Amino acid sequence: QVQLVESGGGLVQAGGSLRLSCAASGLPFSIFAMGWFRQAPGKEREFVAAISSWDGAATYYADSVKGRFTISRDNAKNTVYLQMNSLKPEDTAVYSCAASGGRPGTIPNDYYYWGQGTQVTVSS
Repeated sequence: QVQLVESGGGLVQAGGSLRLSCAASGLPFSIFAMGWFRQAPGKEREFVAAISSWDGAATYYADSVKGRFTISRDNAKNTVYLQMNSLKPEDTAVYSCAASGGRPGTIPNDYYYWGQGTQVTVSS
């Protein structure tokens, strides 16, 4: 059974940092591109970041997080990370990780498997 389990969310003040983790099981992790999405109350799910399969040499970011967030992967641990720095109140959302059998796309339909999400709340 494929499972993606996010962790690392929580409450943080504006300007602070958090590192989210997504632990995958039940799939050959290395061959999957991975992505992070977020959804705030009353808003559409939006793309945050993605990383290519294998070495993760290619990364992609939404304009709103470029320069602040970094996606990475550790294939030995079957885990993808999202390092979030200089957090802003508008970053508040439920963050979900997802696995793609193809390219690291920017829309939800590009991904096959999804985690349940972890809440990130940034206070001013």
